[in-house]
Amino acid sequence: MGRKSFRFVPLLLAPLSLLAAAPVAADEFRGPSLAALRVDWRAALDQLRVEINSRPQIAGDFIFAPRRSVPRDDARAMPALVQLNAISSRFFTGITRSPVPVLLPFDAAAYLEAQRNGAPATLTLSRYQADFNPVDLFDSGPAGYSATFSFEPGAGEDMPSRVFARPVEVQITGSALVYDIADPAGGKGEPVKPLAATYPDLRKFIREGYVRYAFTRFGVAYVVSIQCLDSIAKPRRLACKEAYPVAERFLKALRIAGGQRMRPLMDIASNVLDRPAGRSPDFSYRPSGDIIPNTGYRKQGGHPDMMAYAQIRFPLDKAPAFVRSQSYGRRDKSEGPTAYPWRDNFCESRSFEVWQCGGGYGHQGEDIRAADCPPPGEGREPCDPKQRAVVAVRDAIVIRGAKDQAATLQVNSRTEHIRFRYMHMNPHVLNADGVLNGRILTEGEKIGVISNYLDHPAGTSMHLHFDVQVFTRDGWIWVSPYVTLVSAYERLIRARGREVGPEIAGTAQPVAHALPEDVIKPDLREGSSGEDN
Repeated sequence: MGRKSFRFVPLLLAPLSLLAAAPVAADEFRGPSLAALRVDWRAALDQLRVEINSRPQIAGDFIFAPRRSVPRDDARAMPALVQLNAISSRFFTGITRSPVPVLLPFDAAAYLEAQRNGAPATLTLSRYQADFNPVDLFDSGPAGYSATFSFEPGAGEDMPSRVFARPVEVQITGSALVYDIADPAGGKGEPVKPLAATYPDLRKFIREGYVRYAFTRFGVAYVVSIQCLDSIAKPRRLACKEAYPVAERFLKALRIAGGQRMRPLMDIASNVLDRPAGRSPDFSYRPSGDIIPNTGYRKQGGHPDMMAYAQIRFPLDKAPAFVRSQSYGRRDKSEGPTAYPWRDNFCESRSFEVWQCGGGYGHQGEDIRAADCPPPGEGREPCDPKQRAVVAVRDAIVIRGAKDQAATLQVNSRTEHIRFRYMHMNPHVLNADGVLNGRILTEGEKIGVISNYLDHPAGTSMHLHFDVQVFTRDGWIWVSPYVTLVSAYERLIRARGREVGPEIAGTAQPVAHALPEDVIKPDLREGSSGEDN
């Protein structure tokens, strides 16, 4: 997919850790640093040989070059992998676009053997996927791949019974790019002894609403995750204890399904971003992390973060637009909900886990409002407050099921592996417009209008919730989108904003919801981390 915006340029003059830690001047925004992992394709081919040879009936159909003649990173000399891709591509379109070995619960050798034995074409694919239903979404590109499967209640004769009465969604991502973010909680977890022989460095942990299994194989970072609650099992809420056996069944079933060697990726060093030279007479914003006093979880403050995680197109079609709290806006006596300066609301008190926020809970993104429509007048452009367009921030693939209240755009390129999520647009309208799994969007393309949908129309105020996740060795992690939005807005209006200090802060007010359990609970019907305002 094409790119229209400035892209990060690799700088290999110093270690990434040093560059990422470089001080940031008050008027500077920096891009993120990413590590490019070295893929060991020879080890992947050796594993593929073992998997194929376990099916003697079809082993002779695959051609393996002598091991000594295969360069460590030359997948082009791997005819068996080419043959495997030909089989897998029937079900996982674009699998050859992945530069990393694609691990899926798909036993291609068993499938081929069954076909050779005359198995009927109507035989369900889940038989070769350890009872996991055919993939709902498969995306591969220059950074790696992501896939989603579902596991039906009652599937798998050897599986323990569970209270949760709906299909369990299992996600896997394998990436050769990992973001280097300040993450004190990163890298933790407990080993899984029954799987240690297959995955020696496997870590299991619960983070940001998901149980995650992270491991490295063939030099690549992989994470398997299931959304769950670390609580008592309920029919409409999957308990993490119920998710463990599903995830571990998934891990046991993983096989090499394809992929192809590409030109190696390069480390991306954090660099200072260009900003417009001219100054805006109007646009001003408060510092990153400067949320309304006492609105963080247990009166914690915000999370200062001067990182612009991507150079994006602003998600609203037109200016002016305003990043402002939609839950605590009345407490900020200094300005109204549609006025400058902007104010960060990442980490406001919510029931959702966000490990970058104080106490580990908070608002996962930023609330954005469009300006009020001006009164009609001569020469003014017509304005309908219910038709304020929302646009794609980048060329991306859509991650969204038909029942989801969230639409996620995923970018998978040689320099980025990042997700952007939009909320509060009417899901029925999104369905009608085809904003569903696998849809390819172009940067600037209209995908909806600002709305107030939260479980039902008029469930919240008229605004857009926007958030960002980046892929790390712990999987997809929420990061503050505030500076990313400031940077994007400056490009939209072609002028630099003015940061205003905390001296204009409003009077501190008591917090209505001090504990996460007192705030709106996530609804797993949404198919993604339940976000409210």
